[in-house]
Amino acid sequence: MTFTVPTVDISAYVENGPPADRAEVARRIDDACRTVGFIQIVGHGIPDAAISGLTDAMDRFFALDLERKKTFRTPSQINRGYSPPKSESLSLSLGVESATRMNDFFEAFNVGAGDDTYPDAAPLPQPDYAPNVWPDVAGFEDQVSVYFGEAARVARTMTRIFADALGLVPDFFAAHTGHSLDVMRMNNYALPAGTDVTLDGDLIGMGEHTDYGIVTILWADAVAGLQVLGTDGAWNDVQPAEGALLVNLGDVTARWTNERWMSTLHRVKPPIVGGTIERRRSAAFFHDGDVDAEIRTLPSCIDDAHPDLYTPITVGEHITAKLAGSRAGISNDSAVRESARVLASRR
Repeated sequence: MTFTVPTVDISAYVENGPPADRAEVARRIDDACRTVGFIQIVGHGIPDAAISGLTDAMDRFFALDLERKKTFRTPSQINRGYSPPKSESLSLSLGVESATRMNDFFEAFNVGAGDDTYPDAAPLPQPDYAPNVWPDVAGFEDQVSVYFGEAARVARTMTRIFADALGLVPDFFAAHTGHSLDVMRMNNYALPAGTDVTLDGDLIGMGEHTDYGIVTILWADAVAGLQVLGTDGAWNDVQPAEGALLVNLGDVTARWTNERWMSTLHRVKPPIVGGTIERRRSAAFFHDGDVDAEIRTLPSCIDDAHPDLYTPITVGEHITAKLAGSRAGISNDSAVRESARVLASRR
């Protein structure tokens, strides 16, 4: 069976289309979430200008001297600012050892929703809702903020579709995302000058991992590198179609649905062309839920054939353990089910 990522037009929800059209979108999303866990969406309504502004801001920041970019680093427990190459290991967020710790060669810049984003919910705990660290690059904050707002809208549209697809009340997800831990990570897979790395077949752009929260909205270049683990245990190449965004589920949704919908394992292994890594850019918007929201398996996803796989946990507790793995190098021993899938794929 050929691995394919289904394409779904969500304009019926973006434009508040007829109920029958929305129902068909929800049906197709449910099918994709059950079988693949990755979806291409079109009809999302993000203007081309917002995307070109984002990519322009990324290009100008990542073109800076490495030492200058390092001045925008934050401590590992603060999910903001710059991450240099080989400062993280995403596989440790699943408790899976890479060949060497902190081996992922991508560089990234993170921005997120701070407590000023949700004035009605303040005060919110720190460093979960930390202020952003904006680089002194002209226009960067404005361009990134515009796209961040658009991606947040799309993420909330997807959760509205999820509610219909799962037969939940329309505001189910909204009740758990009033002060959502939203973070956007801008990634650059092209090594800055002076970075020490061996260009071999085991080079890791971004290690095997699942995303942590409810849903991820991903813009990416049409360049090879992203790979998704299929139900057959094989890794499959995925590239977005023109004008499409990639959507995948995170661990929180897998917990809610008792793995009726799977948090999809993925990694990045960009190709080596002419002895150098072909550049690839992406921007992943993570819609993770309220830090204090309790994730308890939906009763509709439990029956005699599908016993409850998870104990209740808050979004904050879950994400803290995951970040300790990827950013601080502390192996996450609680991700037993996910790490087993990674190890099986390696065999």
